Amino acid sequence: MNVVGDNIVVQLVRSWDNNEIADLYRAGGWWKEEYDPAAISSLIQGSFSFAVAVEKKSGKAIGMGRVISDGVSDGYIQDLVVISDYRNSGIGKELVSALVKNCIQSGITWIALIAEPDTEKFYLPFGFFPMEGHVPMIFRGEG
Repeated sequence: MNVVGDNIVVQLVRSWDNNEIADLYRAGGWWKEEYDPAAISSLIQGSFSFAVAVEKKSGKAIGMGRVISDGVSDGYIQDLVVISDYRNSGIGKELVSALVKNCIQSGITWIALIAEPDTEKFYLPFGFFPMEGHVPMIFRGEG
């Protein structure tokens, strides 16, 4: 558990309120209204690590991130988001730190992510660098 200031704690969890996590996905622009919030439980449990930043006073999740991995070799950080009222206060850094630390402690040292444009500098202090000669790709159906 990492403490951010007096009012925020970052912790790794195996479950959380589905609607709060859906709200964080909305804040990141990654939620479609046809998605079922009930699937969040499986998403969290299927993640190698799932971190939430929690406002102590309200107990509400105000940020999250996760790692997907087989638990043996590679780990991929994704879905990192902090709601706008709490950005630029170190919460994102604590989320990334908690996820990277958990990977390394579990023997996973090949850790990657896809940064949104103009956010690369945020990840450099953690030891992430652009993968020269590699292009991220997404499946959109048969061509």
